[in-house]
Amino acid sequence: METSVRITDVVVIGAGQAGLSAAYHLRRRGLEFVILDAEGGPGGAWRHRWDSLTMATVNGIRELPGMPEVDADAAEPANRAVPAYFADFEERFEIPVERPVRVTLVEDDPAAVGSADLPEDAATDPSPAPLLVHSVGPDGVRRAPIRTRAVFSATGTWTRPFVPALPGAASFRGRQLHTVEYVRAEDFAGQRVAVVGGGISALGFLQEIAGVGETLWYTRREPVFEEGDFTEEAGRQVIAGVIDQVRQGLPVGSVVSNTGLRWTPALREADRRGILRRRAMFERITETGVVEADGTATELDVILWATGFRHELRHLRTLGLRGELGGIALDGTAAVEDPRIHLLGYGPSASTIGANRAGGAAVTALLRTFERETVPA
Repeated sequence: METSVRITDVVVIGAGQAGLSAAYHLRRRGLEFVILDAEGGPGGAWRHRWDSLTMATVNGIRELPGMPEVDADAAEPANRAVPAYFADFEERFEIPVERPVRVTLVEDDPAAVGSADLPEDAATDPSPAPLLVHSVGPDGVRRAPIRTRAVFSATGTWTRPFVPALPGAASFRGRQLHTVEYVRAEDFAGQRVAVVGGGISALGFLQEIAGVGETLWYTRREPVFEEGDFTEEAGRQVIAGVIDQVRQGLPVGSVVSNTGLRWTPALREADRRGILRRRAMFERITETGVVEADGTATELDVILWATGFRHELRHLRTLGLRGELGGIALDGTAAVEDPRIHLLGYGPSASTIGANRAGGAAVTALLRTFERETVPA
């Protein structure tokens, strides 16, 4: 096992939209960086999207910096088109992604302050105290830790699927799966499927599976559909609201909780066919189905949890970033409690457009921090 410590200016964790955008700007500004990605190849979470999510039905892909828009046929699955686009970006700009590498812990490294193994002219001046990034490669083999002045955490949410805890869940003899495990509607042919969740993914699953089986839709709250397109002004208001949330250190809500649901022709047709008849959330799960809110029993073959995700931040657990209100307060992209940590793809930068902007903004803010550190007292 290698025990030597590597040294760099910035460690970028995650090579999705936000991580690659950050790498592009880091390279342009002349900073040394290492980018670590847990996936086996380019594409981030897009590698795992379901086959029926095509470029025509996806919610929109923003081009990466320095790149043209994604050029793919509307019928091509997003899980092929987007990874190919990311791979092109990595090759074109010679982004040295190390993969598959999973970061296990980011911690303070106070012992490194003034350490003799740091050259006097190194770009990695350890004041304030540097961070130590621990990771594992394939088969869980530990890699050499990396000492760094800053960490850009761009790990997204795909690896933190959320399933609510309900009585009886372990007793169900049918199949339970989350959005991350969904592949195609044909897998549910002839089955009775409960789709749980009030977001865009749940609506898509309902429409697809209704073509091959029977669907029942459950949500905790009555879904509210709005008329008209989602305008730029509405988008600005949403972003402003999310910025305010993270500035206060409040937990960041789901996409739908901020943007709402919009009627489309396809959803109008689904509503006409009765596919969008929502049921109140069931009280508990049984061996053969669920007990409804009114106490009646409903038999099911499958429960599909389209119940969203949590941000993957477990590698930052020792740094005390969360405040009393339950969220992580940010100043721009930097954590208020520890400006060495920048969260990309979190809060207002969770969209592909926001992720691009966050990459450049984080690098600019970091350079200002480095300049302040090097000004003589």
